[in-house]
Amino acid sequence: MEQNTYAPFWSSLKADTIRQCGAFSVWLLLKTFLVRREFRPIVTMRLCQVVYSSSGLLHFFRLGFRLLHRWTTYWAGLELPWEVVVGPGLHITHRWGLVITPGAVIGKNVTLFHGVTLGQRDHIAHDGTRLTDYPVLEDQVWVGPHAIIVGGVTIGEGSRVAGGAFVTEDIPPFTLVGGNPAVVWKADAAPDVDHPAPI
Repeated sequence: MEQNTYAPFWSSLKADTIRQCGAFSVWLLLKTFLVRREFRPIVTMRLCQVVYSSSGLLHFFRLGFRLLHRWTTYWAGLELPWEVVVGPGLHITHRWGLVITPGAVIGKNVTLFHGVTLGQRDHIAHDGTRLTDYPVLEDQVWVGPHAIIVGGVTIGEGSRVAGGAFVTEDIPPFTLVGGNPAVVWKADAAPDVDHPAPI
């Protein structure tokens, strides 16, 4: 494994484990992988990413890791494509019904609850070409149950999206939003990051 892919892989797994358990050890990582269905897809996603960025012998195991990731997402009841750009410290809570489009970008120490949808938005330009936009969640974003975030919107650092919200416009940093369509409920809101990973 190449050094430039190995270090970020382990630091990300360490941060993910801290977010899930409040601490890190190799034993805790393995135990959490075995007993928590919502944690397995995060690990297999990161394994796929490191394998696909490697040009060494791991190159020959790509299909196997993709199948493993498919299996873990299936049994967790969520859609988390291995191609998604995810910063260290992702915490998925309750898992069921979570759907993330492959083009989404997720920052560090982000929390996603069950039923969250991070979806693409397609629209047709004046010249007839199809344009596709994807959501961006900056660091320390918290997204509540069944919230929907679609299109090329940016959820600012430290912001919170209330359960059931439908977000189609950019959200400033450190803001609490909710409703359908989402509106600002509170500015200068404190981030909600349980067990923040030191990154």
